[in-house]
Amino acid sequence: MMREPLLERYRDALPLSPSTPIVTLGEGGTPLIRAERLSAKLGIELWLKWEGANPTGSFKDRGMAVAVSKALEDGARGVVCASTGNTAASAAAYAARAGLEAVIVHAAGAVAAGKVGQVRAVGGRLVAVDGTFEDAFAASLELAEREGYTIVNSTNPNRIEGQKTAAFELVEQLGSAPDVLALPYGGGGNTTAYARGFTELGGELPRFVPVEAEQRGDTVASAIRIGEPVHRATVDDAVARSGGHVVSVAEDAIVDAWRTLAREEGVFCEPASAASLAGLAQGVAGLGERVVCVITGHGLKDPAAVDLLA
Repeated sequence: MMREPLLERYRDALPLSPSTPIVTLGEGGTPLIRAERLSAKLGIELWLKWEGANPTGSFKDRGMAVAVSKALEDGARGVVCASTGNTAASAAAYAARAGLEAVIVHAAGAVAAGKVGQVRAVGGRLVAVDGTFEDAFAASLELAEREGYTIVNSTNPNRIEGQKTAAFELVEQLGSAPDVLALPYGGGGNTTAYARGFTELGGELPRFVPVEAEQRGDTVASAIRIGEPVHRATVDDAVARSGGHVVSVAEDAIVDAWRTLAREEGVFCEPASAASLAGLAQGVAGLGERVVCVITGHGLKDPAAVDLLA
C-alpha cells in the first residue's frame, strides 16, 4: 500500500481544486540521511536529502505529480517537455499513469541511456533535435502550440509548486530549516522551488548555495548540462535574500564528490547530484553548522558514468 499521496499531505499549500484528479506514484517522503563520516571530516552537521528515492529516481516527481494532475483536470491531450533526462523520465511515467501521451524533446546524444530507457519503457515518444537543451526547449514550445499539449518543464508553475514540498519535508524532518542548503544548479527550478517552500513556512531562510558546473554546456553531470538557466533571476533573488552565493565547480571536483558519496556514505547518485557536495569545498559553511545537500537523482539513472569512478 502506498503512503498518503504527496498532493493530499500538502493539499492546502498546493494549487488544487476539489475536482483535481490526484495522479501519484508514491512520490515524496524521501529519506534525510545523516552523513556521519563526512560530517566528521568537514566539521559540520551534514545531512543528505535523498531524492533518488522518488518513484522515477529523481526530485522531478514532486513537481510532475502536480503538473500532470492539473493537466488532466484541464483536459489536456498530452504533455510535452524538453529534457536533459530526469524531467523526461518523470513526465513519461506520470503521463502514463494519467492515460496521457508524453512527448519528450531532447538534444541528440545528450541524455543518459538509463533515462532514455525509462521513457521508452512507459511509452513516451522521444524527439531528438540537433543542438543544445535550449534548442530542444524551443522545439517543445512549438510542438505544444501546434498539438495543444501542456508544457511540463519547470516553466510550468505547477512544477515549482510540487517541488516546494521538499522544503516542507526538510523542516518536518530536522525540526527547523538548516543553516545551509546546497543543491545542483542546472535550470534553477529546484532552487526556486525550495526558496518558495521555505518562504511560505516563514522564519529565516537557509543560506542557499546553488552549485553549477564550470563547464555548463559540456559537463559530465548531464542532468545540469544547461547553458542558460531559465530561472536565473529567481535563483539570484533566493541567493541574495538568504545571504548565500552561487558556486561553480570543476569537473574533477564533481567526480571526486560523486566518488566520496558512494564510497564513504554508500549513496550512489548520478554525477549532477554530487555537485551539491562539491560546492562545500569552497567554504560555504562554518564549523558546526547544519548543512543539507540535496541529492537529486539516483546513480542508476546514468550507469555508464560509473567508469569515471575507477
